Amino acid sequence: MSTLGRHIIVEFYNCQPDILNSVVLIEEHMEAAAKTAGATVINTTFHHFSPYGVSGVVVIQESHLAIHTWPEYGYASVDLFTCGDTVDPWQSYNYLKKAFKASHGSAVEMRRGEMNLLNKQEYDVAALRDEKSAENGTPKRTRDIWFTERDEHIALSLKHHGKLYEEQSDFQKVEVYETLAYGNMLTLDGLVMCTEGDEYVYHEMITHVPMLTHGQVKKALIIGGGDGGTARELLKHSDVEEVVMVEIDSKVVEASKRFLPGISSELENQKLNLIIDDGIKYVRESVDESFDLVIVDSTDPIGPGEGLFTEAFYRDVYRILKPSGVMVTQSESPRFNQKVFKEIYACYRKIFGDANVHCYLAYIPTYPTGMWSFSYSTKGGKHPVKDFDNSRVLSFVEANTLNYYNPHIHKAAFALPNFVQEMVALNPADNAEIPAGD
Repeated sequence: MSTLGRHIIVEFYNCQPDILNSVVLIEEHMEAAAKTAGATVINTTFHHFSPYGVSGVVVIQESHLAIHTWPEYGYASVDLFTCGDTVDPWQSYNYLKKAFKASHGSAVEMRRGEMNLLNKQEYDVAALRDEKSAENGTPKRTRDIWFTERDEHIALSLKHHGKLYEEQSDFQKVEVYETLAYGNMLTLDGLVMCTEGDEYVYHEMITHVPMLTHGQVKKALIIGGGDGGTARELLKHSDVEEVVMVEIDSKVVEASKRFLPGISSELENQKLNLIIDDGIKYVRESVDESFDLVIVDSTDPIGPGEGLFTEAFYRDVYRILKPSGVMVTQSESPRFNQKVFKEIYACYRKIFGDANVHCYLAYIPTYPTGMWSFSYSTKGGKHPVKDFDNSRVLSFVEANTLNYYNPHIHKAAFALPNFVQEMVALNPADNAEIPAGD
């Protein structure tokens, strides 16, 4: 061979978008393309980007195959590089064109490393061997496949073994991944909703803060919460007589029951009335003063969750709360979604009154920036710190298996950084009302 390698630059057009947006399928096809050409696969590393697009590389003993996809255009850019004369990259080209269902492709081949321009140097192979090689120098096979949630500024990547569940519902794409660091992970339209590894932070904080402040909740309403985690935590309170959960998407419930059993463990509880319906419609049609507690366990303000971030919806929530009732919502990250964060707190204060709306924080590793906020809004003036019964909370925590929430966390969650106080238009003096821990 007159050159060290053959390099083919490839473009595929009018491919099937669903294939190009599946990190699992892309990895399978790229690896199969390498093997079809006679290559020996050493490593695969692939990332899926939210909302769409896959990048990855198959490292072969004879060099590599790399790809990036644009599902929204049905376009894939592929790089095929092989060394020696034992592998034919054109076999990979033909395989991928068929696998991606491309209408046509274009390619240009370049010969790399002209032998008459090179001088071979002697070196000790054993001295250059690394931990990825066997004793005889044969490369060890490794595999890296990644889920990535990103926007134009930040990204979160999690390595996973593959996808356990994938369904396109009437509202959104529901997926479950088996991640290495956080266990099974539920995503909706490519956004992380919860993982087995850190879900307890969100579900304990959205539930026990209002429950143990109010103290007399008999009937609670959850809007959203299809994974079942909020219902699980509510039902740890024996005084609760009924929990109504209204989830718009049955596929979220289905996926959670199958692949998030620890989170969805109470979805069959007799005290739980699970309704598959539009939460906005349910609240609008509910009678006045019918719930002690309303928890809005919603997605971000896009897609099916968008209507849960309107003044009309929150006014209906206020109406259906009993005179001493409390509303708690997930209120986004003050670092990540600042515009929405400011707007919703202004909306809450307009409805519940300035003195009756409080922000509190928790830290969730798999949510954008890690810092996440919740809102506590009370109809009857019950203050989440002043009216806090430390001994009763301690008794509850000791009687239940909790991983995050405790009396100190409850009080500390309402101690806001200065920049968050400014965003929610909070007088810094209000933070002085938070008593020091014991």
